[in-house]
Amino acid sequence: MHKEFDSRLDQAWWVLRIGLGLGPFLAGLDKHFNLLANWTGYISPLVLKILPFTQSYITKGENIKRLRLMITMILPMTLVLACQIGAQAQTAGSTASSATTLRQDMRKLWTDHTVWTRDYIIAAIGDQPDASTAANRLMKNQEDIGEAVANYYGKTAGDKLTSLLKEHISIAVDLIKAAKAGDKAGQQQADGRWQKNAVDIADFLSKANPNWPKAALVDLMKTHLSTTTNEVVARLNKNWDEDVRAWDAVYNHILMMSDALSDGIIKQFPDKFRS
Repeated sequence: MHKEFDSRLDQAWWVLRIGLGLGPFLAGLDKHFNLLANWTGYISPLVLKILPFTQSYITKGENIKRLRLMITMILPMTLVLACQIGAQAQTAGSTASSATTLRQDMRKLWTDHTVWTRDYIIAAIGDQPDASTAANRLMKNQEDIGEAVANYYGKTAGDKLTSLLKEHISIAVDLIKAAKAGDKAGQQQADGRWQKNAVDIADFLSKANPNWPKAALVDLMKTHLSTTTNEVVARLNKNWDEDVRAWDAVYNHILMMSDALSDGIIKQFPDKFRS
């Protein structure tokens, strides 16, 4: 999308450059031929009302030359101004496009996180043979998120986040197994680990970026856990209407969480989002 925007700016810039540059030259040349207009007679009534000149003054040869000189001076200045405005707009568009690209990429990663989690939930609860394949793909997603973060905070930080997120998934697998088996004690124990892991993720991220307050991240992570839990419970109970509502809640929340993370990166590294 930002490439199309840049292309339109380039086209407008060239139209202005050629049109406003060629216009004064042709107008000056035409004073010898009067092909483009009859300069002594082509006077708009509106112009006569605005300019402090009489028609007889304007139609005098020497005065027409002066007016042409004014036009040839004003039009190039207009061209320069238009080019400057176009360049500024292009820079602003490029900056906005960089931020938009980050948000889109982050949304894709976190959407994958919830989509493959749901795929695993459906397969595991339904005893389907693709459960392990879905789990493997879900683990790959945690590596993808870690690599995205490493672009800004380094490989060590990216690997640490990947490790925490893989723990987040492993605990979720244990939680689903316990819930499916009706093991209340095992479910409670897994949930306790899950909650602690969420706080660990929030703590790690908040230390990396001052624009990610720990309390806000803890709230985001715990909401992610609760919406995912509702999704699991609804599917276990075969409450399909509630299952759909739970998935909508999971998806809407993860987009909000993803945008919050992207906004923090943009604020922390403004130079990376300038043209």
